[in-house]
Amino acid sequence: MQASPRYAPDLSRLHHSRGALAYSVAPSTWRRAFEVRNADATIAPALRVGAATALVLVIGGLLGHGNLAGFAALGALTAAFGRYEPYPRLARKAGLVGVALIAFVAGGALLGAAGLSLWLQIAVMSVASGVAAWLLAAFRIAGPGPVILVFAATAAVGHATRLSDLGPAVVAVAIGVVVGWLAAMTPCLFVPLGPARLAVARALAATAELEHAHDVSAIAAARKAIDNARDVIAHSGRGRDGHSHQLFALLAEADTVVDRWAHERDRDTLRALVDHESELRKVKRRSDLSAFGAEIAVLPKPGGFFADGLQALRSREGIVNAARIAAAAALAGWICVALGLEHPLWASMGAMAAMQGFNFSQTVQRGIQRLVGNVAGAVLAAGLIAAAMGYWQSVVVIVVLQTVTELVVIKNYAFASVAITPMALLLTGLGSAVAPDIAVSRIVDTLIGVVVGVIVSAVAISRTDHHHVN
Repeated sequence: MQASPRYAPDLSRLHHSRGALAYSVAPSTWRRAFEVRNADATIAPALRVGAATALVLVIGGLLGHGNLAGFAALGALTAAFGRYEPYPRLARKAGLVGVALIAFVAGGALLGAAGLSLWLQIAVMSVASGVAAWLLAAFRIAGPGPVILVFAATAAVGHATRLSDLGPAVVAVAIGVVVGWLAAMTPCLFVPLGPARLAVARALAATAELEHAHDVSAIAAARKAIDNARDVIAHSGRGRDGHSHQLFALLAEADTVVDRWAHERDRDTLRALVDHESELRKVKRRSDLSAFGAEIAVLPKPGGFFADGLQALRSREGIVNAARIAAAAALAGWICVALGLEHPLWASMGAMAAMQGFNFSQTVQRGIQRLVGNVAGAVLAAGLIAAAMGYWQSVVVIVVLQTVTELVVIKNYAFASVAITPMALLLTGLGSAVAPDIAVSRIVDTLIGVVVGVIVSAVAISRTDHHHVN
């Protein structure tokens, strides 16, 4: 007997979800999770974040407010968002993240001072998780992700036992935000077109791959890199000294080579373009590109950051994804409460962090990376906590771990998680004493969060999401 058409879509979704879950436990999926991606220009951003973190922790220690320094360090992570963005757009994105961090810490402190039950705290924080993901996705803010906002709010929940605790926590995180924002923007004074130069260098590198490629994917990759570089130049300002025009013209030349490559392989022009790549990667205000840009009079007009973001907030896809994250975070946290675990909000963060991928495949990869990285990081954290370091020794370790995180996070999130876990636990220890067994709680809570996040993602997977079958 033929199945009723009314139930066919449900059966199709069930089959799709089962396939997604099977993908999540396949050995090949786990192997791909530990592939190391190429990453360039990582040292300078990592040093900026490390310096901002060090500065606020030192100030907090010298002023005798080590218990609040962790909030300032979280605020300083504003410098970790918007890596490689043109500075005018970075100023807005980092500023928005900073305001959100302050708001989340204030909200978390209010929640802690209200003395609500753990079940209600998880419900509120889960909604906050969805809102954080919805906000950063709509404004296309790359970086550590919305989990930082929720971690800051969670820390405030644990810190605040009365309303008077709210003010110091908010002031501390606000100071950190200012320091982080200044750290992110300082290079603008010396290399205002640094992000544009890097984007053009990357476009030239992608164009150079045409000479060694054997399929059309290299052409698509080169065009994507060129389009991205154009966008970065457009948002980098009006180019007072004409260097922007030269960079734009250099891209036009590269675009011409790419367009003609399928039927006219002009290797001489290609190699002449590629010769500029290493020069553009140097930390300089400008380079001699006098052969380019004479005919370019007007740069493209950049789009409106806030207008585009506000419009994206109304996206049905973004709202649905936020609801999924909120549901997974709540479920993970409540499961931990039911099991009698001590840190259910960590499970909520684990579910949220796993679901930050753009598709199910990325969700699974990130979940595996977070889980394995947390296990290794927890072992390291247990040893560091057992060493009973003082405040200043902890500051040194935290800064080193934060810098390492920024150096490796683009290469593989699992490597970053190895550093993130002990850093997060040491930051927690600045405000209150912690024992080595807290690392075990971190592993268990993260495991529950990741598993719940992957299952919810599989159940709610879009029928158009087939990345996991590739």
